Amino acid sequence: METSKAISQPNIAEVQTDDSIRVKRRLSKLLLHVFIIAVGILMLYPLIWMVSASFKENTEIFQGSNFWPKKWLFDNYVQGWKGVSGVTFGKFFMNSFFIVIMAIIGNVISCSMAAYAFARLDFTFKKVFFAIMLITLMLPFHVTVIPQYIMFNKLEWINTYLPLTVPKFLATDGFFVFLMVQFMRTIPKELEEAAEMDGCGPIRMYWYLIMPLSLPALITTMIFTFIWTWNDFFTQLLYLSDIQMQTVAVGLRMFVDAMGESSWGALFAMSTLSLIPLFAIFIFFQKYLIEGITAGGVKG
Repeated sequence: METSKAISQPNIAEVQTDDSIRVKRRLSKLLLHVFIIAVGILMLYPLIWMVSASFKENTEIFQGSNFWPKKWLFDNYVQGWKGVSGVTFGKFFMNSFFIVIMAIIGNVISCSMAAYAFARLDFTFKKVFFAIMLITLMLPFHVTVIPQYIMFNKLEWINTYLPLTVPKFLATDGFFVFLMVQFMRTIPKELEEAAEMDGCGPIRMYWYLIMPLSLPALITTMIFTFIWTWNDFFTQLLYLSDIQMQTVAVGLRMFVDAMGESSWGALFAMSTLSLIPLFAIFIFFQKYLIEGITAGGVKG
């Protein structure tokens, strides 16, 4: 009896110790989640404030003390959609979508072809050209602005969409080339050898084998191209002067008049609408985005 009691007492102590460890782990996880949620709310505060301000009057946006509007108004969205100088904001959206679609098509085609050449084909000075391509990633964007503007001006491309779309068809975005090269290198060579035995040449192999297997990298390229092109303000402001051709990023600037009255409510309303395509693209394709970025590092 004494022996059984001696054995049972340590077991009870071990159970109590396990329970206390579980409680501490749950408490630590709870505190971690609370911290993450608090940081998330803090990061989302400017966005929530902008959405709230889009329903306020101009006088209430900066002078009022309430976070939420006293009276919810939709006039800012109506006024903002009417646009400026007789050009509706829908026209700016159409211009942005056109540039984005052309940029996506250009980057997917040209960057995938360049990446296929670097990843799968053998040619003279292959490593040298790949190193030069990587060096271009290190050049600041503003270093090439003036030479590019002079070149496009001599070609009479200023105030057209050509400077914003044609370079995309020439694989000028080295980041996407590098991204696809890393992904294509993870594709087993046995598949390529089997396709070659079936009579596939480099072009058919690129189109029917490499492209379908590189879908995560292609979708990642599409998403980043969409986000970067949609949010591009400097380049679009530099090359587009006709108001009929300007985009959402440049159109938002027109609501702020340094010499006269600024339509802050309309600005925040159209800024809110301009974020909807970005959120939609990210939500629907985030699975492919994460897979396309991490696949090369995990498999390589």
